[in-house]
Amino acid sequence: MRIWKTSRRSLNYGDRSLVMAILNVTPDSFSDGGSVSNVDDALRRAEKFVAEGADILDVGGESTRPGSVRVSVDEEVERVVPVIEAIAKRFDIPVSVDTSKSEVATRAIDAGAEIINDISGLRFDETVAEVAARSRAALILMHSRGEFENMHSQQPVADILKEVASDFRRGISAAKDHGVATESIALDVGIGFGKAPEQNLELIAKLDKLTAEFKTFPMLIGTSRKSFIGKLLDDAPVTERIAGSLATAMIAVWKGANILRVHDVKETVDSVRVISAIRDQL
Repeated sequence: MRIWKTSRRSLNYGDRSLVMAILNVTPDSFSDGGSVSNVDDALRRAEKFVAEGADILDVGGESTRPGSVRVSVDEEVERVVPVIEAIAKRFDIPVSVDTSKSEVATRAIDAGAEIINDISGLRFDETVAEVAARSRAALILMHSRGEFENMHSQQPVADILKEVASDFRRGISAAKDHGVATESIALDVGIGFGKAPEQNLELIAKLDKLTAEFKTFPMLIGTSRKSFIGKLLDDAPVTERIAGSLATAMIAVWKGANILRVHDVKETVDSVRVISAIRDQL
């Protein structure tokens, strides 16, 4: 059994890959911006995801799509905290807050979140780690490059695997320095953040190299509906990228991904069941 510890429970990611459902409460996210505009909408979406088999709900109040602009702490708190409170009261499912701000993370944890999903891997605000350590929340460290405003316009590095591994080591060290327990840390290669399209494909194809080096930590991957899939599919719009999303996610699972961050929960859950059954025959 392989366990990832949050502040409220131990999640077993050894038997099968866990499915993290994306629940954005933003007006401008690339795939579902504006579709959840109030707490009732969020609860309906959460109920659907839970019924479809989601293991984790990831609530985000600040879009990180290309061209997005940072929102204030107060605005982000106003978006995510009421939703997290409502979900935590109604459903027995771990809630993650997608933020890189320590103040937002603190308020979200107080509202019932038990995982902090930091797209900056502690680069923007290292005190996010202090919030995680103090609350014993789980912490996801994602690889990205540049500042918030230019993450998606960075020139590609020559060796993306080396770059991601180096940044993981930095983030893990910073998290531990602030007291985050090893068993509470997860890693995310950051598909689409500061990578050329072919580098996104390389990270998926060679994910086993990273999972072998960082085998102590669950590996999260989020390819769902991203632009590199659209480019591969003749510029398919966001709504027509489900098949490509599932293909990339299942190859990632085969290569060692333990957590999948997705928009299409039922389809992903079903696919994970099938691929898990196949792997059981090895």
